[in-house]
Amino acid sequence: METDGQQSGSSGVAKAQTQKPVYRKVWFWLVLLLVAYTLAGFFLLPWWLQRFVPEQLEQRMGWQAQVEEIKTNPFSMSLDIRTLTADDADGEQVIGFDRLFVDLGFWKLFTGVVGLQAIAIEEPFIRLDLLDDYSVNFARDWNEANPAATEPESSEEDTSTPPKLYFQQITINGGELLFRDFSKEESANFRISPLDLTLNDLATWQRDDTQSNYYLLAALGNQTIEWEGDLSINPLYSKGFIRVANIDHETLKHFLKPYLPYDLRGGNVSVSTDYELQLMDQLYLTTSEGELELEELAVALDQNREDVALKTGRLAVEKVRFGLTGRTAEIGMITVDALDLAMERGPDGAIDLLAPLQQEPGSESDEDAGDSSGPGFQWSMAGLELADSRVQWRDRQPETSAEIAVEQLALTLGRISHELGEPVRYQLQGTLAEGGSLGLDGQATLQPFTLEAGVTGSGVQLAGFEPYIREMANLDVRSGQLTVDGNLDLDGQQEPLTGTFSGTAEVAGLNLTLPDSDEPLLAWQTLRLAPLEYNVYPARLEIGTITLSEPAANVVRGGDGLHNLERIIRDSGAASDDADEPSEGNGGEPDFIFRIEQLLLEDGAVSYTDRTLEPSFTTTFDELNGTVAGISNVAPQQGKVSVRGRVDKVSELNFEGTLGTLGTDDVSRLSLAMKNGSLPNLSPYFGRYLGYGVDSGKLKVEMDYEIAGSRIDATNMIVMDRLELGQPVASDEAVGAPVKLGLALLRDRQGVIEIDLPISGNLDDPDFSVGKVVMRAFVNILAKAAASPFSVLGSVAELAGLSGEELSQVNFLAGEVALAEGEQAKLDALADALSERPALLLNIRGVVAPDADGLALMKQRLEEQNGGSLSDEAWEQARQEYQAGNRSLPPEALGNLASARGVWLRRQMLEEYDVAPEQLFLLDPVRDAIADDQGQVAVEFALDAR
Repeated sequence: METDGQQSGSSGVAKAQTQKPVYRKVWFWLVLLLVAYTLAGFFLLPWWLQRFVPEQLEQRMGWQAQVEEIKTNPFSMSLDIRTLTADDADGEQVIGFDRLFVDLGFWKLFTGVVGLQAIAIEEPFIRLDLLDDYSVNFARDWNEANPAATEPESSEEDTSTPPKLYFQQITINGGELLFRDFSKEESANFRISPLDLTLNDLATWQRDDTQSNYYLLAALGNQTIEWEGDLSINPLYSKGFIRVANIDHETLKHFLKPYLPYDLRGGNVSVSTDYELQLMDQLYLTTSEGELELEELAVALDQNREDVALKTGRLAVEKVRFGLTGRTAEIGMITVDALDLAMERGPDGAIDLLAPLQQEPGSESDEDAGDSSGPGFQWSMAGLELADSRVQWRDRQPETSAEIAVEQLALTLGRISHELGEPVRYQLQGTLAEGGSLGLDGQATLQPFTLEAGVTGSGVQLAGFEPYIREMANLDVRSGQLTVDGNLDLDGQQEPLTGTFSGTAEVAGLNLTLPDSDEPLLAWQTLRLAPLEYNVYPARLEIGTITLSEPAANVVRGGDGLHNLERIIRDSGAASDDADEPSEGNGGEPDFIFRIEQLLLEDGAVSYTDRTLEPSFTTTFDELNGTVAGISNVAPQQGKVSVRGRVDKVSELNFEGTLGTLGTDDVSRLSLAMKNGSLPNLSPYFGRYLGYGVDSGKLKVEMDYEIAGSRIDATNMIVMDRLELGQPVASDEAVGAPVKLGLALLRDRQGVIEIDLPISGNLDDPDFSVGKVVMRAFVNILAKAAASPFSVLGSVAELAGLSGEELSQVNFLAGEVALAEGEQAKLDALADALSERPALLLNIRGVVAPDADGLALMKQRLEEQNGGSLSDEAWEQARQEYQAGNRSLPPEALGNLASARGVWLRRQMLEEYDVAPEQLFLLDPVRDAIADDQGQVAVEFALDAR
């Protein structure tokens, strides 16, 4: 039997013999694994990573990288990398950061999710190069370091599920992105700093009620991008707010230069919007509360031009909404301040600002524009407000360049949308730099085009539009202001465009001259048209009353024979034959219809100068007042004319008549009467055509004209009172006839010359001139009168039953100073004619016919010697002897008979008819006349003038 001591010792030995070694203990290995994990996590892994990262960057990217320090914490599952830099093959830094901290969410791994509680990058640097082939430096370096291996293409789609990744927080602080663009003609560097990003709660799998949120801030100088909102990757969904602020023109110019056909010289833009983006079966994108602000924009046509074509102070767009799926866009009010726009039209008609936007017909853009599918795009704009703006227009297409500037321009547009048939309200106001203001107010539709406009214009200086006036007429506008007030309605629903303008118009202070001339041509105080109505199609103009106040016209015929009015018409080249005929529309009416109810003329004046004469001829018409009513080119029309005035400030002028339909063969009957005209004013014309000036005299004219189409028939009653010719004038065109005699023949006892001159002709004949025809007709009458003076006395002779030519001689009985039977009546008529024309001189030349008068005197002598009786046989013998020269008369017998006849006639005119002695002259007798068949001897008279 063992004792208690023995039993106790045995038990201890047994226990010692059954105890396991430590390395067999689980806890030992756990401790050992923990130690190893700790050593590997704290020391081995950082050591390996510090070598592995540079090696991989060199192997995979060809970069030389350096890492200052890497720390890992196996217990917190974190990675801390300090100061990494990497240079590319060119030795330039491509990436780097001061610190990268990654905290792995350990417990997420048990749910099958790779979770990162935090990724933080402190002051990272990235250099991103866009190369000339539009690749980036990262892809280039990868491709160079990793040549692509040829592998068979797999037709099987990858249906594997992407791993679940979760990022509780990603932060980037103080980042810097150097973007270098080598893809453009001129390279550029953009250094974005700081670049800050915060991204929370991001997962790569679909979560029903949870989304990540993010915030991004990037700056390029004072140019910033701010982006915040919520983000889901699967499915892709993002909702938030983005703002791009103060992007300057240099940045915009670099990126937009290939697409913008202009040279951007200034400006900065800010854009902000709320948005919602989703990508499932289709892309869903909407924006709302968008705003755009553009300040100090400056655009030139190209970089070689110094001038700026477009400038703005501020352009703002508010409340922008866009829906990609619904194809909708809504824009709020657009506000533009201080727009300055300069446009130029070249000689070819192209507008410089629009030319870069124009495409050649058949271009790809044209073709694409015509290919549309799907529902129409719906858009709207709340309105436009343009204020304090300026538009400069230069037009080099006219012969003389036009420059027009509209300042203080204000434009307001109402709502506009894709519903182009909806009316759009508008209001436009502006002032012209040359003077005056313009305004439009109304509404319009774009499709079909219609326009309703209240048109106002006040004090518009016409001189600014002179180059366009020059295109139609050779005129310089020295002054003139246009005022217009009315309503314009246009309708383009059908071809051709139709519309009307109704209102009033006035041109005040007009002063026109010919180019390069200081002489006045046409001017007036006011020209007012009220009411005025113009119809676009068919073309029709109707004016109620035209009031022309104080018009003044200066008509000058130059030394070349052309009138200044002829120089107004521009030579447009040879016209077609059809152009000579008026164009007529349906029903025989002209294509252009006009009607003027009345024209009121107030205190008008016209001056006329003819410089083809020496000295020049000048006359004036003033105090012209009257009316012209019923002017039209559509039948039936019967107008009336009544105008009164003065000529040369002394003569009275009256112009009256009726007007037929203009442009037709309707008859117009017009009469012009003038009295108390001054004949000396016509002295230059008398000098040219008669060879004498005019010393004194008055003129009275009564003209009656009948005009049918271009045919004119007229009677001109011209009365000249006490016309006295002046000094002779040397003229190649003067009539070769005794003018004074002609005038004396036409002048009556009171010193009045009255002539009726009928004329006719064609007004379309360029050689036809009423004044020239009248003057030549008058000269012809004088020439005929001087050539056949007694024919002018025909009216007096006819009263005595005689012809004009019969007054030119009286017949004497042979051998006697006694008139033949019936000859006394000639003296009666001749005496009356001389009495009526005191300026006429009668030349009396005694006549003797030796044969007839000699025989008669011989017979008288024989009868006296025989006591008064003489047998036939005795006379026959004596006659034969006289004719044979065997019997003769005293030498003075025939001469005395010739003289006695002249003296007797003079005494008859003096004593029997009381003809003034100064009108009678005796001439040397004619001694070799021949008697007529009846044995009568004719004494011929000759007329002359003092």
